[in-house]
Amino acid sequence: MPLFEEGLVHLKKKIHSKEIKASDLIDEAFSRINEVDGKVKAFLTLNEEAAREEARTIDETAADEDTLLFGLPIGIKDNLVTKGLRTTCASHILENYDPLYDATVVEKVKAQKGIVIGKMNMDEFAMGSSTENSGFALTRNPWDLERVPGGSSGGSAASVAAGEVLFALGSDTGGSIRQPSAFCGVVGMKPTYGRVSRFGLVAFASSLDQVGPITRTVEDNAYLLEAIAGLDRHDSTSADIPVPHYSEALNGDIKGLRVAVPKEYLGEGIDETVKDRIKAAIRQLEKLGAVCEEVSLPHSKYAVPAYYVIASSEASANLARFDGVRYGVRAESNDLIDMYKKSRSEGFGDEVKRRIMLGTFALSSGYYDAYYKKAQQVRTLIKQDFEKVLENHDIIVGPATPTAAFKIGEKVDDPLTMYVNDLLTIPVNLAGVPAISLPCGLADGLPVGLQMIGRPFGEETLYKAAYAYEQTAGFQLTPAFKGANQ
Repeated sequence: MPLFEEGLVHLKKKIHSKEIKASDLIDEAFSRINEVDGKVKAFLTLNEEAAREEARTIDETAADEDTLLFGLPIGIKDNLVTKGLRTTCASHILENYDPLYDATVVEKVKAQKGIVIGKMNMDEFAMGSSTENSGFALTRNPWDLERVPGGSSGGSAASVAAGEVLFALGSDTGGSIRQPSAFCGVVGMKPTYGRVSRFGLVAFASSLDQVGPITRTVEDNAYLLEAIAGLDRHDSTSADIPVPHYSEALNGDIKGLRVAVPKEYLGEGIDETVKDRIKAAIRQLEKLGAVCEEVSLPHSKYAVPAYYVIASSEASANLARFDGVRYGVRAESNDLIDMYKKSRSEGFGDEVKRRIMLGTFALSSGYYDAYYKKAQQVRTLIKQDFEKVLENHDIIVGPATPTAAFKIGEKVDDPLTMYVNDLLTIPVNLAGVPAISLPCGLADGLPVGLQMIGRPFGEETLYKAAYAYEQTAGFQLTPAFKGANQ
């Protein structure tokens, strides 16, 4: 059995007992990458030489059982800066950018002796839901190479599903961890806003962005979040709240758990097979002793337009720094203004330009109150909906996506249809609450994701419920994709 199918806990035990070495895991990672990534295209940059050197150093070090990620390989989404390892955000405007420091989450991974294998493909500046907006590569879904892996963390999810890495880090602004995790049949957690530092995450929408883990199992996910979470003096939005030992909540007991099922999440626009898989998952939770009740989140229907006004407005401000002066691509020009125009025209892709223009318009004089202010008011109503439901319930469940993975090219020319694909994940980011997606079956041979949403800083309860379901669901998702011969 491939080592990466054994999980973090078993691999750590094997390393501690000297049954395997860190170098064995790194060998397996690069062997698998060489075998399949020519088809999957999950990686933008590999870190092979440094990873092998780090593994050799770890092999000579006494194994510390308290070090969570000792010798384990991990992929990093390419919008998290990595010292000396190219960070492009999948954009031509940053194609030659080699950072001088590590993002806080990368520092934390390294402090726990995790080994960075490389940087993962994504939608440019995290703007997209299919990874088709990357400036460099088209990542494919390991379940069906003619389908998208989701986005914007498509490379991270695809690499885990294809067995190239044990786990990966992604970022989630409107569903960019949970949606690709659902499409690729893996586990993705969007933590509470403030639970994980954003320092070193190249900003898209600062009030919505959050870093989180993508893994094969709920248990691995819990360990990885524990490793990267916590207060950071470099990030004023990170919360000074103790980080629990999430793995200790994984006991399989959810008797009496109060589960809310929003009727809006199983209504119009949700594929019938997806509905059936979610309803079956709800019945399984009830068998485990959970008490499920239908509720309403009435303002969810306004989430998509509110989100795209807010996110695009924040993006228009955040991306103003990419002007060709300090770093990134600089176009040949005759004067300063011409350089700004040419550098951005040549460096940014169509989707990034579209969102910058939308955000600039929404923030402009005469339109601010009509669009941006109104969107923030809707955001408050959505947040209040969640607060009301979670007063009397422990978690909220529903699908992570309206459909299973769609075909490459099917929606790329229709931005509005693509935006609606995040219908079920966007409200979570607007409210700042945590949510996890985990596999709950197949629809026409493709994975379906079950989304569980919790109270602020209630990741422990989400892991408890997700683990109980995962352990009793009765299936193990493994991609049909076996390698270079497909």
